[in-house]
Amino acid sequence: MTTAIRAEGLGKRYVVTAARAPYRTLREDIAGLWRRGRGGADSEIWAVRDVSFELGAGQALGIVGRNGAGKSTLLKLLSRVTEPTAGRAELRGRVASLLEVGSGFHPELTGRENVFLNGTILGMTRSEIRRKFDTIVEFAEVASFIDMPVKRYSSGMYLRLAFAVAAHLEAEILVIDETLAVGDVAFQRKCIEQMKEAAGSGRTILFVSHNMAAVESFCTVACRLGEGRLLDWGPVPDIVTRYLADSASTGNVALGDRKDRRGEGFVRLTGLALEGPGGETLAVAQCGQDVAIRLDYECAGELGSDSLLFAIGVNSLHGQRMFLCSNDLVGARLAGLPRRGAVRCTIPKVPLTPAVYSLSLIVRRKGVIEDWLLDAFLLTVEPGDFFGTGRLPDETQSGFVVPHGWTAG
Repeated sequence: MTTAIRAEGLGKRYVVTAARAPYRTLREDIAGLWRRGRGGADSEIWAVRDVSFELGAGQALGIVGRNGAGKSTLLKLLSRVTEPTAGRAELRGRVASLLEVGSGFHPELTGRENVFLNGTILGMTRSEIRRKFDTIVEFAEVASFIDMPVKRYSSGMYLRLAFAVAAHLEAEILVIDETLAVGDVAFQRKCIEQMKEAAGSGRTILFVSHNMAAVESFCTVACRLGEGRLLDWGPVPDIVTRYLADSASTGNVALGDRKDRRGEGFVRLTGLALEGPGGETLAVAQCGQDVAIRLDYECAGELGSDSLLFAIGVNSLHGQRMFLCSNDLVGARLAGLPRRGAVRCTIPKVPLTPAVYSLSLIVRRKGVIEDWLLDAFLLTVEPGDFFGTGRLPDETQSGFVVPHGWTAG
């Protein structure tokens, strides 16, 4: 098999510079110079370290790992977005990178103008863009808005168009980072089919995702990263199993330091705890047990009379949405909240069969997303006596446990 990508000892180091006060005394400047001379002021972080592998032409590699494992940095190194600190990488063929979708769009230009602009940035010729223009617009489902400035697009429309441009670049190597997390379920399914088609046509694919179902759907091989290092490489089912087994949570997690969040940031989630009926912290939940999910938050200023919308999405580890909890759905208006505090979502009789589930969190204020965290917490559900009979359905037969009764006649 012809080698499409070869990485040898690839590494990326970042130097974290200590914060400097805007106004300092001469004494502080001299002390700072002395500390820097001794290496005490700045620190180093290896986002990727000593990664080596070969990927054959036509293979689809799924890259998995926890947040901060170095997945996105590895893709940026392979895409030549950033230069490696150590090692080298060889890629044979034209590369299409879908890293930060829409980063090449100009908000003042129309969708039509941005298709040509972004396509040119990605390396397409104008004749190639013209030939594919109708297909791109049809795929993105924005035909009615194509001559409108993209600053007026919804976030979903914006991302669909950006993905469509990049996905239709004729390249031998596709580099995709979490792109399929955008858009609605139907569009995500369309993206998956597009990637399957690309993989079936013999193109080489690098795919980073937290959606294990997507990884398993078309990747032919997988690897797992941890703290910037390559931990495992092998068949997709084996790597996915190891990743899921390694993703265990305690019942109380800090969220303030998470960097992979989106939103305006006026309201930020700072912690999450799983609590029992008496307010005690739980490490796991039992099927049929009453639990509460406590969300700690803080605001950059006073909320006044503004109400906040909190939502918790409960997903399987393969990315399937199980259910959604939101104070808006149940008519619980949360207004007049202090700048720092906590809210609780109570779930009576946990209706999930034993397994591990991922919680994603979102906070809105006046319809604007303030904070959005994917895979914020891993909820472990253990067997419990939901029906009072000591019996539960097999997890292969049901994902939910539903109260029900039977009568004859």
